[in-house]
Amino acid sequence: MAISKPAFEQGPIRPPNEANSLLLRLTRNCPWNRCLFCPVYKTKKFSRRSLDEIKNDIYAIADSVEKITEISHSRGSGGKVDRQTVALIHAEYPELMSVAFWQYHGGETVFLQDGDSLLLPVEQLIEILGLLKEKFPKINRITTYARSRTLLRRSVEELASLKKAGLNRIHVGLESGNDAVLDLMKKGVTASQHIEAGLRVKDAGLSLSEYVLLGLGGEKLWREHALDTAEVLNKIDPHFIRIRTLAVRPNSPLAELVEKGDFKILPDDQVVREEALLIDNLEGIKSTIYSDHILNLLEEVCGKLPEEKSRMKNIIDSYLNMPERDRELFRLGRRTGYFRTLTDMENEALVSTVEDIYRQVKNSGFSVDQYITQLLQRFV
Repeated sequence: MAISKPAFEQGPIRPPNEANSLLLRLTRNCPWNRCLFCPVYKTKKFSRRSLDEIKNDIYAIADSVEKITEISHSRGSGGKVDRQTVALIHAEYPELMSVAFWQYHGGETVFLQDGDSLLLPVEQLIEILGLLKEKFPKINRITTYARSRTLLRRSVEELASLKKAGLNRIHVGLESGNDAVLDLMKKGVTASQHIEAGLRVKDAGLSLSEYVLLGLGGEKLWREHALDTAEVLNKIDPHFIRIRTLAVRPNSPLAELVEKGDFKILPDDQVVREEALLIDNLEGIKSTIYSDHILNLLEEVCGKLPEEKSRMKNIIDSYLNMPERDRELFRLGRRTGYFRTLTDMENEALVSTVEDIYRQVKNSGFSVDQYITQLLQRFV
């Protein structure tokens, strides 16, 4: 059976919780593309894909599903995309792998790329959503990124029509609720606009994820960043608060400010204190906090507000109350991938491995924080 490469695009990023989702590209890159901390699209121009291009991608994906089903039947898996089918496709038909992976994980979720899909006309978005649901009836969740400024161009009624057509959730990069930080980072939006946009999404009945970037205020504005971000989140009460931690990539505009001494990166311990201040000031909301990113030091700081707030604060306190050397060991173990939670410090084998790395770092003349800063530059 001859297999041709399906003609559909996929962009470079998606939220971590969309790892098993089908990625459908509606726009290319970011329409704003000025945020100092973000290196992802800096050398690329934004463009809207045409409705025909997007529909043709959906048809191509449907063809891939059909071919994968045929392969499964031919190899005795009865049309199911099981481990055997995925292994075969990986080895013999790599051009089908992204669709096979999606089917293997249920084929129920879709993420619309890239950075601001809602810039497309609403009627086009509705047509795209309808075709997705028609071609893939198992889909039960469709999500996308959107900028707050773009959301303010959409009425509640327009957003509600998108929900009716099949859109379930919108991911928004809040980053900070402090206007000075937003201005410094050239985010192109104010705290009040973030609030209005977030409330508009909720009024339309859509699920809302707001992303917070710890450390974005640097040493100068860390306290204002934490307090004002908590205030904005209290006013929005999003369904999800997703924690991220700033890592300054060498190819980002923010790196230039660091080199000039105009922005000082917060060390991990201070980022944790900032996180503690943020969480302590989240009041009167029912959001669920997720810490689902490798850059976050304390992955286990997650849970439902308000009932799990005390547990999250206790985890932070447990870390901050550790002796300095233990904190250094944990940071190093977390950043090198040996530790995930504080309880991993009870694993003697893991601790022994990290202590070897610790000694190597110390002998190299670098501090643990300097070494970790270099490690963090690998991640987006």
